[in-house]
Amino acid sequence: MGIFSSLNRQQKEAVGLLQIGTFLEYFDLLLYVHMAVLLNELFFPKTDPHTASLLAAFAFCCTYVLRPFGALLFGYLGDSIGRKTTVIITTMMMAVSCIVMANLPTYSQVGIIATWVVTICRIVQGLSSMGEIIGAQIYVSEITKPPSGYVSVSFVSLASAVGGMAALGVATLSTRHGFDWRIAFWVGAGIAMVGSVARTRLRETPEFLEMKNKIKVAKKNRGQVCHDKIYYPTLIAYFLIQCGWPLSFFLGFFYFNATLKQVFGYSAEDIILHNFYLTTVPVFQGIALAIMSYYINPLTILRIKGYMFTVLMIFIAALINTCTSAHQIFVLQALILVLCLNDFPAQYIFIKQMPVHRRFTASGFIYASSRALTYIITSFGIVYLTESFGHWGLLFITVPLCTTYLLSINYFEKLENSEKNIKSISCLGYK
Repeated sequence: MGIFSSLNRQQKEAVGLLQIGTFLEYFDLLLYVHMAVLLNELFFPKTDPHTASLLAAFAFCCTYVLRPFGALLFGYLGDSIGRKTTVIITTMMMAVSCIVMANLPTYSQVGIIATWVVTICRIVQGLSSMGEIIGAQIYVSEITKPPSGYVSVSFVSLASAVGGMAALGVATLSTRHGFDWRIAFWVGAGIAMVGSVARTRLRETPEFLEMKNKIKVAKKNRGQVCHDKIYYPTLIAYFLIQCGWPLSFFLGFFYFNATLKQVFGYSAEDIILHNFYLTTVPVFQGIALAIMSYYINPLTILRIKGYMFTVLMIFIAALINTCTSAHQIFVLQALILVLCLNDFPAQYIFIKQMPVHRRFTASGFIYASSRALTYIITSFGIVYLTESFGHWGLLFITVPLCTTYLLSINYFEKLENSEKNIKSISCLGYK
């Protein structure tokens, strides 16, 4: 493919290995997420509908709440020991949690112990997936250059969407065709082990090795290492951009589940199949945007998507109220996922704005904290807002997030343009 023609064999192999690993990691992570409508009934006590909604929100959020602590841990490892070692460790953590869940007794067998163990496993999976995706993106961004770098990082990220689609495919087999869900977790554990072994073939990135060498030389000569500064406006803007995806993901895959069950009579199995079809949308959309990023500035793509998503959110309540069939709900969900607020396909640009010596920590902490905060606000907040205001309650969350998202994209566009101007002046011989 022409867009990868500038990559050498080693770079292509690294991108391939990281794609496979990210696919496996997100297959394992999202296997429970998309089977939650079924597995929550096995591992959580039966309660009234309102409490059940809160428990479902708790099960959804527990994957993400402690991610910031994992970001600090893996950030330290990634910036101190190396990118390669970190992505191997995260994959092994996912494998162990899958083995535990595959053998875990249900609530009816051991009571509340099952609830606590499955929650701990979800937390471990959330932590490992955070280190995984950030580590893979950073690794590829440090071994490639634009515009091929835009596409390469995007395709690694796209592997997470493919992993989610595969997880839903297995969930569909489990719920509609009698496939044992425990076998699915065993398969997940096995492929995570394979991913860990495969990643031992990776070499550490040149940028990381150069940074470590400078520190080593400085210590030997008893000098001081001068690192690039972390600019807080840049961190805040990146944080606000990252807050967009949790909203889009929750609305696209989970918000309409209650409507499908209560209004259209969908069973848990029907919802899983419905969501499986939905997962094809971000996969094909991702492929298209990744290729487009080779020819169009990724920030321009995000800005256009952001404006269109904002318009959709303004009319979202009215559109939901006019839906008279599950097919119309599906179209609305697909629109949300196509126009979603996220950092794809501009991850390369955002990562490169972080200084090398704190790149893993800064990127990981922003990624994790933005999701932890926004998932809590979205999943719990929407439960109460929609009870009071109906679907119009969504505006209290969507309008502020859309506004800050667009302002942050504008900030990075100005930042990139200013850097281009500085480089142009430098090339002309001016200082």
